[in-house]
Amino acid sequence: MTPTELAALIRSTLEAAAADGSLQLPADAIGEVKVERPRQREHGDWATNVAMQLAKKAGTTPRALAELLAERLRTQPGIAAADVAGPGFLNVRLEAGAAGELARTIVSAGPAYGRSQTRRGTRVNLEFVSANPTGPIHIGGVRWAAVGDSLARVLEATGADVTREYYFNDHGAQIDRFARSLLARARFQDAPEDGYGGQYIDDIAAAVIADALADGEPDPRTLPDEEAQEVFRARGVARMFEEIKASLHNFGVHFDVYFHEESLHSSGAVERAVARLREAGHIYEEGGAVWLRTTTFGDDKDRVVIKSDGEAAYIAGDIAYYLDKRERGFDQVIIMLGADHHGYIGRLMAVCAAFGDTPGENLQILIGQLVNLLKNGEPLRMSKRAGNVLTIDDLVDAVGVDAARYALARSSTDTMLDIDLDLLVQHSNDNPVYYVQYAHARTRNVARNAAAHGVRREDAFRPELLDHPADGALLGALARFPEIVEQAAELREPHRVARYLEQLAATYHKWYDQCRVTPRGEQPVDDAHRTRLWLNDATTQVLATGLDLLGVSAPERM
Repeated sequence: MTPTELAALIRSTLEAAAADGSLQLPADAIGEVKVERPRQREHGDWATNVAMQLAKKAGTTPRALAELLAERLRTQPGIAAADVAGPGFLNVRLEAGAAGELARTIVSAGPAYGRSQTRRGTRVNLEFVSANPTGPIHIGGVRWAAVGDSLARVLEATGADVTREYYFNDHGAQIDRFARSLLARARFQDAPEDGYGGQYIDDIAAAVIADALADGEPDPRTLPDEEAQEVFRARGVARMFEEIKASLHNFGVHFDVYFHEESLHSSGAVERAVARLREAGHIYEEGGAVWLRTTTFGDDKDRVVIKSDGEAAYIAGDIAYYLDKRERGFDQVIIMLGADHHGYIGRLMAVCAAFGDTPGENLQILIGQLVNLLKNGEPLRMSKRAGNVLTIDDLVDAVGVDAARYALARSSTDTMLDIDLDLLVQHSNDNPVYYVQYAHARTRNVARNAAAHGVRREDAFRPELLDHPADGALLGALARFPEIVEQAAELREPHRVARYLEQLAATYHKWYDQCRVTPRGEQPVDDAHRTRLWLNDATTQVLATGLDLLGVSAPERM
């Protein structure tokens, strides 16, 4: 019996009591029933506070309602015990057979176990990373690459239609500074004071020259400054763009849409968005500038959209971009921003409201804190290629894709993160990604040994034989997986999956030490061995699915 099945049984029991008059409660007032693992395992397999939630509506006390419910549940197949605790908590213990049935359920479901359709029909635009095309992705952006892709996978696991989108800020002053930096280095001059440095600037400048010559064009260094800068701008941004995409590809992150900021200005999207807001009465003019009255929607001050010189302010692109996403049919727009963009939240939410949408629903903004890389206990500050910033390639070179993705995704994004590079290359239980991957590899090794000893799942499944406390603990851990995936999606917190996998791995390792899948010595194979192989393989499936939600591999051997 799965937690979902138990919750359905509790609900149907309440409905039956309401129908026969034992409970003065309309059936449509019952709502969702939730069960969870009790903090103290000896209290039972599952607990619910549904009696405390419904007692007032039913005109009774929580404890009286819980007693009524417990009495009826005790007669149901698969229920070993139902007891009331405290003011009205209901603790339920399943019979071994009912609990053990979960192993077959998981194996039969395969990768579908843990997935749902709770967000079916919801179209989500998830924008993350979105680094300027003026340099490699730095370590803060790498965190969003890992977390963003994991969040997309988790949302998809609950039925959402997710579009991964990358926004290229290829319009504005930073692109001009980038082009000037490339031209200066190509001419063996110092970069402008406000320009970009690092070996990558020299590399891209050299590539721009080689590409131009290969296409039969003149050496851009010989052109007049304005023409030369335009060549380095166009070719340099394109080259940086391709390098960023290659780095993300190597990191296992792929985007459905690469959206260019420049297109918003060249296509007239900014003008259309401003006209839309003007029609809604939220635009006014003052001092020769065009303003959006964002204070109406909780912003701390109104925002200039078109400056007095006729140039679009930065927020103009944000306005047009948000409207573009909504017009493309997305129900929810989720944007992941770095800690230095915290001040953007108020104005972006005001933009959402100005278009008649609901902030926090149609537009959601996630803020990620900084990442520090540690080597030999000391912070790393320098990159071989990018100068004073560490990049996605630096991290992958140091620890590999799996360790990097797992380490970045396993912590809440609202906390600063220190990553110990020395730890992530260790083959020890202190290394969280190794610990989880090793658990998966161990389950596969158990399965191989079982096959060698003639232990086959298809020969028997007797869930009542899963009666060891370690069996119950492992079954309980496996049963939580669908709930964890749902929580991770609802709260936009994929790190919950990683932390769950670590708990599951620990539970499995204890089970491995206490329960046998293969016989000892000359002991014959029996149904307990065969049934525990089902449980072992169920663990394999959940570990593999969970790692896949994080974009991390599930190795067969380690």
